[in-house]
Amino acid sequence: MIIKYKFPIIMFLVFEIIAITLWLELDNLFYLFNFSYIGICITMGLFLNIKRFRYARLVVQLGVGLYMLVYLGVICHENMMIEGFWYYLFLGVFQSAVIHYIVAKICGPFIFGRGWCGYACWTAMILDLLPYKIPQYSRKKLGFIKYVLFILSLTFVGTVFFLRIPNLEKVMFWSFVIGNLLYYTVGIILAFLFKDNRAFCKYICPITVFLKPASYFSMLRVKCDKEKCINCGKCKRICPMNVDMINNDRKRINGTECILCTNCIVECPQKALYI
Repeated sequence: MIIKYKFPIIMFLVFEIIAITLWLELDNLFYLFNFSYIGICITMGLFLNIKRFRYARLVVQLGVGLYMLVYLGVICHENMMIEGFWYYLFLGVFQSAVIHYIVAKICGPFIFGRGWCGYACWTAMILDLLPYKIPQYSRKKLGFIKYVLFILSLTFVGTVFFLRIPNLEKVMFWSFVIGNLLYYTVGIILAFLFKDNRAFCKYICPITVFLKPASYFSMLRVKCDKEKCINCGKCKRICPMNVDMINNDRKRINGTECILCTNCIVECPQKALYI
């Protein structure tokens, strides 16, 4: 029973350790609430997923995504997009977006890979509601776009500081609002154009530049029991990120893009896949 629930237990402990550490080190009770809340949401979703509740991941995405988008972003005026990360780095302040990126998108992936993309991304929260949950076509060679956007985001924030534009906080807030609207618009258009809900994640999202290196070494990854596997190929057909789950090598096709949605584990007819 404990082995069955290993993944959610590990995730809960990771986020609680982060929550308590940041609370004590920074003497700010907010971090205890913030990371405990996110950890509890993700753990609850993983438990529901194990119980095969159909909308388990959606529950987590809405719980975490709306919290970060509406509460932190709109109400608290915290830019949690990549521009917010550059902004606080330029300010030399270790808080908000910097902590978020270190935990979820720079260091965290060494433990849970791109799990953030599967359970907490507020952009994917909307895109996963679209009808193309299973990619209809093979991947396009458009991955270079995310690197271009990554550089542009850094250039934008650097230029704002270099020109000493007044009301920087207001500028960053509106960049958050406009940036999210653009992300949703482009993401929805690409989903219908390529018949793939996750097209934005594969070709456009600049955050993946951070996620990719650490995800290669992720401790939590989907593996295949070769003795049980019958090579039916179902796991690869239903994977939203086109990952080759049958290959246990870290160099497997799209291996660093697994979002730990566990669709392959649930649907495997031989129960050959596990984390």
